[in-house]
Amino acid sequence: EVQLVESGGGLVQTGGSLRLSCVASGFTFSDSAIGWYRQAPGKEREGVAYMVLRDGDTYSEDSVRGRFTISSDNAKNTVYLQMNDLKPEDTAVYYCNVLQYWSQGSQVTVSS
Repeated sequence: EVQLVESGGGLVQTGGSLRLSCVASGFTFSDSAIGWYRQAPGKEREGVAYMVLRDGDTYSEDSVRGRFTISSDNAKNTVYLQMNDLKPEDTAVYYCNVLQYWSQGSQVTVSS
């Protein structure tokens, strides 16, 4: 059974930082590609950053490039999203995803 267990959300002021973690199980982690997504109130879910775990290739959407970094610890089956210089428009529920599987989501709230 595939499981994605996420942690690390919270409340932070503008300009602050948070790190999200996603611990994966039930599939071959190093052969997969994982993405971080977010959904703000009243908006559709959107992609944030993605990683091909086998070779470490990453891609970030324009809205977060230079501020957010996706990384992994393959020995721990864990993917991270380091979020720096957070802005109020980053407020959303964040999810990690592999194939059709989603984590439970973590609320990130950035106060102005």
